[in-house]
Amino acid sequence: MDFELRRAREKLEKEQRERKERARLKLQKEKKVKEEAQKQKEAIEAVQRSRRIDAAQAQLKAARQMQENLLAGGGIVFYRLLEAFFYEGGGDKIKLPPSCFAELSEQGTFDKRQGPLYFQLSLVHEESTSSIQTTDKVKQGRTTHSGVLEFTADEGSVGLPPHVWNNLFSEGTPKPPLVEIRYVWLPKGTYAKLQPENVGFSDLPNHKAILETCLRQHATLSQGDILTVNYGELAYELRVLELKPSSSVSVLETDIEVDIVDPDTSSQKTDGHVLMPLVFGMPQIGTIEEGKFVYYKFSIDNVIWEQLSPGNSCVEVKLESETDGGDTDIFISRHPVIFPTRHRHEWSSHDIGSKTLILSSNDKNMGAGTYSIGVYGFKGITNYKISVMVQDNFNQNVGQQASSSMSSMELDTEQCRNCKHYIPGRTIALHEAYCSRHNVVCQHAGCGVVLRIEESKNHIHCGRCGQAFQQAELEKHMKVFHEPLHCPCGIILEKEQMVSFMSPTLSC
Repeated sequence: MDFELRRAREKLEKEQRERKERARLKLQKEKKVKEEAQKQKEAIEAVQRSRRIDAAQAQLKAARQMQENLLAGGGIVFYRLLEAFFYEGGGDKIKLPPSCFAELSEQGTFDKRQGPLYFQLSLVHEESTSSIQTTDKVKQGRTTHSGVLEFTADEGSVGLPPHVWNNLFSEGTPKPPLVEIRYVWLPKGTYAKLQPENVGFSDLPNHKAILETCLRQHATLSQGDILTVNYGELAYELRVLELKPSSSVSVLETDIEVDIVDPDTSSQKTDGHVLMPLVFGMPQIGTIEEGKFVYYKFSIDNVIWEQLSPGNSCVEVKLESETDGGDTDIFISRHPVIFPTRHRHEWSSHDIGSKTLILSSNDKNMGAGTYSIGVYGFKGITNYKISVMVQDNFNQNVGQQASSSMSSMELDTEQCRNCKHYIPGRTIALHEAYCSRHNVVCQHAGCGVVLRIEESKNHIHCGRCGQAFQQAELEKHMKVFHEPLHCPCGIILEKEQMVSFMSPTLSC
């Protein structure tokens, strides 16, 4: 009996323990479920709170941006993201699509603004970031400003001239880049401080007038921009250091005071146009690359000019160059033309290889003063030696007089039927027999030069100007003298016509 009671008690105790354990586990599970539900609720509330905050911030930012746009645009709001394309043109005026004209017209822009339109341009980079949702964030880079040229670009694109393109983009910019464009109002500029990136700009004659001519193609200036000023074939870069009354200004219909400070010597480039002094009788050596100039200068003082004036002496400028794959041209000008170019100079030589220019007092352009020499790399990379010296004409004149005396003594002469030269009568038969076998006369009108038969194969005349030269010189002659040259004013002329057109006595 006791045994059965004990077993019943143990069974009851076991069942009680099991019920308590199940109850405990149930309570733990319910507690865990409640905790997870609470956490999920808090997470949802946190997300909702974050969204409300983000929405409020976005709304506030949009309101601020709208206010800024209203202030920047003088009450007009215009914003576009467009793909940029490059077009050749001067100044800073961009090309927009026709829809931009319609949008601006709807806001009465052309009614309210009696003047040009200005825009702020910023480079846009797209970055994707992961959170609850994937969004594209816009990071603005370099900013510049511009006017507008016309509304003829394709929809979704904007045309940028070189000035705007180079100031907005770096070399690694993807193509086509995305540009943010906003309409802005700009104050008229009253002051600008510019700094050339290299030496040489201040050496230009009347360089401020050249800068003023360049600015006529621009509508705006922005602090930090690089302004490119072209002078003939030369280009100078000037950095905008300071502007007043704002960091971005309009330069249209305003008198703006301009200060040009000296270049930063710590960051000077090595390829700038600098006049290196050249002393009489002291040659200098150098190397020139294709398409580039190296400049020298020399002076003819009153003492040297008195030596040259009677005509017994001349100035010889000699350029000795290696012809192994390279070639040069030489151009000389008298100041105020500081940097002679291919179509702005007074003397030039385009001979292949070494070349010499003789400057005589008989030339109306000669006189006491300073002269510039431009060595131009026509082809390849060329090593050269350049020198300038005063040479006497005495020996040459004596030789010419002696030749004249001898010719006057030979009175009994006959004309050779082949070369047309006058030969002493006693040897005319022998001369004609030899001449007809070995010499040939060029039949080109006005030439008549006598050539050895083997040399005549390389003797040709230009079909356009009739000038005579060797066959190997034809390609260079056509490129130098007959390739059209474009003047900044828009006119297109050949080399000789362009030199006359760009002479110091004429204005382009």
